[in-house]
Amino acid sequence: MAARKGMDPFGFALLATLTGVGGGTVRDLLIGARPVFWVGDPSDVLVCLIVAELVFALGPRRVAVIEGGRQGRLLLWADALGLALFAISGTAKALNAGVPALSAIALGTITATFGGIIRDIFAGTTPLVLRQEIYVTAAALGAGVMVAGQALGADPFIAAATGFTAAFALRALAILRGWSLPAFPARD
Repeated sequence: MAARKGMDPFGFALLATLTGVGGGTVRDLLIGARPVFWVGDPSDVLVCLIVAELVFALGPRRVAVIEGGRQGRLLLWADALGLALFAISGTAKALNAGVPALSAIALGTITATFGGIIRDIFAGTTPLVLRQEIYVTAAALGAGVMVAGQALGADPFIAAATGFTAAFALRALAILRGWSLPAFPARD
């Protein structure tokens, strides 16, 4: 997004950090976790900053090649894995905080998706995840499967692994088959 918007190194760093820690920050604020996760251990922020500046250093031609080629597909699949992982880790943190099941599903979904939403809003575009992508739906499915599994007495690890698999599988099918959600016709 920062490359497409022609941003400077600070813009790259800001958008990468918002994407990387935004959803977990919102989750922690909603459950009252203080300090939020990255304040006590800033390694996640450091990773965001390093990756952002490496991408900036690659330059526009190399970034365009990465986005359009085989590496772009690799990034898409890595993002699908991250989506599933963040949905499950966010759900687990919410459940450990003692929130009700439906709230845990919402918080897992927020953890996985709100960083990208915040990034897109800061970049001045309609959030990608709100434009027909089966993305938020995949995160919610994974969180829901995890919560349901635990409610039915499954081992927490098994419930988490099953939720992860469900989220990743739905996102993978959407990528492979070009699935998307219906969208309301845009109006001016």
